[in-house]
Amino acid sequence: MTKILLLQGANMVWLGKREPELYGTTTAEELDSLMRERADSLGIQLDIFYANIEGEAIARIYQGAKDGIDGLLMNPAGFTYAGFALRDCIKAVALPYVEVHMTNIERRGTRSVLAEVANGVVAGLGVSSYLRGLDGLLDVIGLENQDG
Repeated sequence: MTKILLLQGANMVWLGKREPELYGTTTAEELDSLMRERADSLGIQLDIFYANIEGEAIARIYQGAKDGIDGLLMNPAGFTYAGFALRDCIKAVALPYVEVHMTNIERRGTRSVLAEVANGVVAGLGVSSYLRGLDGLLDVIGLENQDG
């Protein structure tokens, strides 16, 4: 069974309450439920982890790699523009990685330092960014498995 880690970066735990004019009113719990339903329908195992501290995110990714996850789906959120240590971790584990953002960060003048190591980035589609990001990550994993 394919195992995916969905890592939610700094401040994502407050989704639905924080700046709803940007991020909408879907709560973190509602998004988790939506993603678990999608994972179940696809027959994949999805582990969801929230981290407000970059070191916790790094530790969870390394643990996931040790545990045999097949890919990483992440909204780096508050780590987007300063997560250099997180970027190095992603490079080190060499897992398929798709980055997601609910808003179009380019339109907002934000550059992701983590996108440099991503297989793909989905942004600006609200909650749908997660669903499309998961689909894209599964495509990347499938392609890597075909090559190997």
